[in-house]
Order: sequence, then C-alpha cells, then structure tokens
Amino acid sequence: MKIAPLASRNMSAYVEASGKLEVPPQNEATVTAVIGANVGSIKVIEGDEVKKGQVLAYISHPDLISLQTDYVNSWSQLQFLEKDFQRQKKLFEEKVGSAKAFENVQASYLTTKGQCKGYEAKLNMLGISSNAVREGNITSQIPIESPIDGHVRMVEVKIGQYVEPQKEMFEIVNINHIHADLMVFEKDMHLVKVGQKVRFSVESIPGRELEAIIYSVGKAFEQDPKAIHLHADIESKEGLLIPGTYINGRIMIKELASPALPEDALVREDGKYYAFVASKETSDSEVTWSFKPIEVHTGTTDNGWTEVHLLKTLSSNVDFVQNNAYYLMAEMKKEEAEHSH
Repeated sequence: MKIAPLASRNMSAYVEASGKLEVPPQNEATVTAVIGANVGSIKVIEGDEVKKGQVLAYISHPDLISLQTDYVNSWSQLQFLEKDFQRQKKLFEEKVGSAKAFENVQASYLTTKGQCKGYEAKLNMLGISSNAVREGNITSQIPIESPIDGHVRMVEVKIGQYVEPQKEMFEIVNINHIHADLMVFEKDMHLVKVGQKVRFSVESIPGRELEAIIYSVGKAFEQDPKAIHLHADIESKEGLLIPGTYINGRIMIKELASPALPEDALVREDGKYYAFVASKETSDSEVTWSFKPIEVHTGTTDNGWTEVHLLKTLSSNVDFVQNNAYYLMAEMKKEEAEHSH
C-alpha cells in the first residue's frame, strides 16, 4: 500500500485522433524497368539500406545489344553525311552545286542526326554511356539503380523473370522523414492547431508512447467521415516505425496544474468515485493505519493519473492511498457484511 499527500500535476485535456505513419511523396520511390528485359541478377533484399544511384539489379536482353549496334551504325552514317553536307553546302553557296543535291544531302543529314539523338537519349535512360558505345564497348546488361536514399521495402521480381517496360521491380522508402498523419473529426476541429503536442502509440513498440508536434493542419474536409488531416513531426524516432502502420493518438489541447491521483487510487462504486484518506495512529510504539473512503469528482485522465476534485475541504497534510483502492473497498465491504450478521 502506497501512502502520499494529494499531488498537483500538469493534466492535459486532449482530443483523440487516429491515423497512420506516413512519409512525404518525395521519400518514396517505385523502381521500374524502362525496357523489356530479363532479370540477370538481384543485388539487394527487403530491408537493405541503399544509397541514391546504388545498383539494385541487372537486366539483359538481345534488344539492348541491337539498340547499341543501331546507334553505332547511325553515328557512323552521321559522320559521313556531315562531311557530305558541309561539302554540298559550300558548293551550293559558291553556286557550283545544284540546290536539289544540297537539299537531298541536308535532309538525309538532319534525319540521321535526329535518329542519333534519339538513340543517345534511350541509352542515357538505360544508364549506358554513348561515348563508350562509340568506342566499341557494347554491354549485354544494364543496371537498375535506386533513385533515392532509403531502405528496400519490396522486391517484386525474381532472377530470370521477364519484366515489361514500367514493371514495378522495387519499392524504396526513406523513413528519416516519417511522420504521424492523423484525422480529427469535425466537432473537434476548432480545438487543434499547429504547435500542439501529440502522444501516440504503435503496436510495434508496445507499452510506450511517442510524442510529436503538429506542423500542418489540413484545410479540406474528408467527406466520409467528416474529418480533417493533420501532420505531426515525431520528436524522438525510435523502434520499428513503418509507413502505413496504424496509430492511435491524443492531441494535447491545454495543460493545467490540478490535484490528481493515480488511476489505481480511485474506485467506482454505485456510479460514484471514491478515494481513500489514510490516517496514522501511534500507541505503545505500534503504528496503526486506518482508511476512510471519500467521494470525489474526477476530471481528465492523462498518462495514468486522474484529475480529482474534493467535495469537502481537507487539511493540506492529509495523506491519500495511492494504489489498490479496488481491493481496499472490497475488504471494507467484506468487513461490513461480517458485522451485519
């Protein structure tokens, strides 16, 4: 049994809210194949930390080789046509060559130049150096790279699998900016604002509450149910925080210093709440405690403590039982029942 004076604590009034852990859109990425090919190798597994530009896998296909050889042929043709174009242009300007011959060469030159630029753009998208290809370095596979820093959330391919263009291969998420995305119902909208503290719990960290600070309050309603979104920055990120995890939170709307007792110091009986006053008597070097239930009105409950309002004024040095009120009440009722017989 714990005995102590009635304490004054900062009790927070709060609004309940629920939601999910989320990351901003720029901190999530889906990695796709930009060309149909077969997966040659996979360099990561789910949960791996990766850096921007790190190779996640290699893909290969005969079309990759064809693209590079087509580029080399086009580039070689362009070198010939460029010289012919400059020669015909000079003859045309000196009024020695015909306009038709110059126009034909110019059309072929510009067409081939456009094809070359197109091949170069495709090679750049695939991460293949056009300079290396022109020097005869033809590659049979290309790397699939991570576009952001983060962790691998999903691996959606297998070695040997043929992936279509735009096929989702990997999901990357950066949890450094993970935050709480909560919903507040219409009736509580006027109570929430930027800067308020949020306490919330997640199943992956049992028995602990995390804290966050609201940095953004939505300006548009969700229609079903009628609610607004708010975003809160998590102050101390610890444990396993996974985007999409459901959370339950409390938004602290005000803090007041009030008399309070632990929840275990209160017992409900016949619709009323009671606390126990403890009195100590000393006789012949023996200490005897007596306990008397008194009715109290309760207010806000916060973090295991409940605000209490005394119905009668008591002296400031009165001690209260701090725990086991339920069992104390049960014992007192048991004694009353025995005396009634």
